[in-house]
Amino acid sequence: MTPPVSEQITQRSASNLALAFIMLPKEKRAGMSALYAFCREVDDVADEESVPVGQRRARLAGWRADIRAACDGGRPQFPVNRELQPYIVAHRMPFALFDDLIRGVEMDLDVTRYETWESLEQYCYRVASVVGLLSIEIFGHTQPCGDYAIHLGKALQLTNILRDVGNDAARGRIYLPLAELKQHEVTEAEILAGQFSPRFRQLAQATARRARHHFARARELLPPEDRKAMVAAELMGAVYWRLLRKLEEQDFPVLSPTPTKLHKLQKLALILRTWYRSATGALTPNYGV
Repeated sequence: MTPPVSEQITQRSASNLALAFIMLPKEKRAGMSALYAFCREVDDVADEESVPVGQRRARLAGWRADIRAACDGGRPQFPVNRELQPYIVAHRMPFALFDDLIRGVEMDLDVTRYETWESLEQYCYRVASVVGLLSIEIFGHTQPCGDYAIHLGKALQLTNILRDVGNDAARGRIYLPLAELKQHEVTEAEILAGQFSPRFRQLAQATARRARHHFARARELLPPEDRKAMVAAELMGAVYWRLLRKLEEQDFPVLSPTPTKLHKLQKLALILRTWYRSATGALTPNYGV
């Protein structure tokens, strides 16, 4: 039997988000696969640099119209959106969040620099926190968890941005805010050339501190009674927290075009540890300390 399109997309991905689904029961795993596939598809449209920007913008407009149909009780045409629609209905997922997510990936069509932390965090909210806000509805919760999802999403995205400085620079992109570069006397040319310096180290440390702040806030904001329901999100927090610590321990080897990754055994250890903590009722997150 051919698996659903969403499941095929998820299986082809080697992402940490897809890895976290292993912690979920079957029904929630299917819902998260559908949501992940939507995120993957729109992100891939924006990132396909061989396609003219105008065509990518038009394709994203098509995705926006189709997911609106799914949210409004219509008949979406894209297979991924058809598979996602039952979960949109069951969990009352609003079109506004999907629209925000698409607005986030659309930013990558035009924006290659961010002036301030505020502008960068708006991007982080749209492409990461919004995914968290949608995900917590599939996970299920008894208490308000929106602020938790927002801070954890920003923590994960800032960790991604720090890890991918060199990879993004190879494509002419610098996500670290220009105001922060100026404060640490790091030039755009140095980043684009992959030149490490004590000044860049300080810039990276400032970025890591900001990510740590969001990890700590997520740790504080998740209601204890919902920690078990959020086990997949907590695994994501543990994986990216370990990645952030690895970057710090290795003195930020982030200017290479090849991003730093966790080894499979490290990820397996985090999966087992997170599962054990959930099974035994441990109520403290495995990150943010």
